[in-house]
Amino acid sequence: MEFDVVVTSPDMMRHVGQLGKILGPRGMMPNPKVGTVTTNITGAISEIKAGRLEYKVDKYGLIHLPVGKRSFKEAQLFENLAVVLDTLFRAKPASAKGTYMKSVTVSPCMGPGIKVDVSGVKTEVESVKTALLS
Repeated sequence: MEFDVVVTSPDMMRHVGQLGKILGPRGMMPNPKVGTVTTNITGAISEIKAGRLEYKVDKYGLIHLPVGKRSFKEAQLFENLAVVLDTLFRAKPASAKGTYMKSVTVSPCMGPGIKVDVSGVKTEVESVKTALLS
């Protein structure tokens, strides 16, 4: 397969649904919750090309999402990680008390994870955010 995402309109879902056995196991089946089943196809495609990320949360509260690729430079990876962490810190509900993130570990697809100091993460994220805005 030479594509990463399938975008469709609601009226064409019955035809795409027949490909469920092929697209489903690969995680490419269109879904209205994700925004890949929409009447605004051009808007969805432009969002995907701009780099919209989808993250998954498992039943243990772990967040899985890609931060970069092998071809990215070190600064690009750091900026991406800072933006992701900033988004997660801002997503903290007001009713949540105590420590919101207990630990942060960054790992490649196949390899050992690297633990990140959570206490220093907020200050680093703030400094990267101010550098990006200026």
